[in-house]
Amino acid sequence: MTAIERIATATLGTEWEGRLYLVGGAVRDSLLNLPTTEEFDIVVEGSALDVVQLLWEQGVSALHPVCYPRFGTALIRVSNSNVEFVSARKESYSPETRKPNVAPATLLDDALRRDFTVNALMKNIHSGEVLDLLDKGLDDLGARLLRTPLEPRLTFRDDPLRMLRAVRLKNRLDFELAPGLADAIRSEGDRLRIVSAERVRDELIKMLVDPSASKSMHDLMSLGLFDIIAPELVEGVGVEQGDYHSKDVWGHTLDVVEVAAAAEYDDHQQRLLVVLAALFHDIGKPRTRSVDPQGRVRFFRHEEVGAQMTQETLRRLRFPKRLCRAVARLVGNHMRLGSASKFSKSAVRRLLRDMGRLTEPLLQLCEADAAAIGRIPKPIPFDEIRRQLHEVMTKTETAPLGSPLNGREIMEELGIAPGPEVARWKKLLTEAVLDGDVPQGDREAALAFIRKRSNHG
Repeated sequence: MTAIERIATATLGTEWEGRLYLVGGAVRDSLLNLPTTEEFDIVVEGSALDVVQLLWEQGVSALHPVCYPRFGTALIRVSNSNVEFVSARKESYSPETRKPNVAPATLLDDALRRDFTVNALMKNIHSGEVLDLLDKGLDDLGARLLRTPLEPRLTFRDDPLRMLRAVRLKNRLDFELAPGLADAIRSEGDRLRIVSAERVRDELIKMLVDPSASKSMHDLMSLGLFDIIAPELVEGVGVEQGDYHSKDVWGHTLDVVEVAAAAEYDDHQQRLLVVLAALFHDIGKPRTRSVDPQGRVRFFRHEEVGAQMTQETLRRLRFPKRLCRAVARLVGNHMRLGSASKFSKSAVRRLLRDMGRLTEPLLQLCEADAAAIGRIPKPIPFDEIRRQLHEVMTKTETAPLGSPLNGREIMEELGIAPGPEVARWKKLLTEAVLDGDVPQGDREAALAFIRKRSNHG
């Protein structure tokens, strides 16, 4: 039994029968025959807090209700789904915040406060009846159109986060913006400054992990929202690259994001990591652009500058520190594979040593970058790199990519005391392993190496 079915059953014969309405994305997506989420919103004709108390007492909720009396909302957990109940209400906003002042109201008032008409459709959980109180939701759903219940500037001014949701839903659902919405977003974009970085970040993540990520990034730029969210990315618009690049920095970035978003990944986190890196991989180019005496455009050290800019931008947007560092490392190393037609085993070993768990995400980023360009003079041999990586990684499971000898063993063999000289020999042995001069984990070969280099034995 689903969460909604359990709630409907538990409220049969009570004062809440016929007064609970599923609303928002769950109704919209079910009418579009899309998969449903594990989060639901129910609007109540009456007190949402009283309903959840009843469900808690009946053992329907696995979570003690989390209540917000000021807003008339309460959260419970049923059958592994989060279900938020809200009393039908109307809202008013002050210019300084997106937190509303609320008052009890009718279902129609509640529909009018919603972000889009297709999200204001309600479905009675007992009878199954769908209510279109605005007389526009079903038509807009059929026309695949995003329209605000009220005048769009007012809707976006009240809650600026709705502008980001407009971009996300437009592209995830393959909808169009109703006339006037794009202009309203452009005029009210500055209001995003009152929205917390965490809420902006969460909307960005939802866009980036969707296959339509590049379309959403395009819209954020064309609607002027990146001016507020990440002005560093705006610097790439119109920056020509020359050589085999046919698009400016921003146009190329969108192509890389498109390829990266269409790829297959092991999990959600790896997808977010690579697509984020695709978005930021060339962020350092505008600040490093130069033209040499022959008229060729150059971007010396753009990957290093870009890594620093990436770190700063993602931290400002409150992304987790570990993710910030990982994305910055990918950006800082995305030129590492170059356009060499061959990739030696020593280069593969160094790549694995330096990048560790980020090796595969780096390859995925570089593949997306190369595919987006399409006309690289010397294609990168990704298949050969992966083959050699697999070979090295198989050996690394039993012998690490480092010195086969520890410091004590080096001191005993050379008869030296602790100090910088021990570290120097350990580094030499590590380099010898990476170069293939000493097999991984081969202690005898390592001893022979240092005897030969030190003229011992």
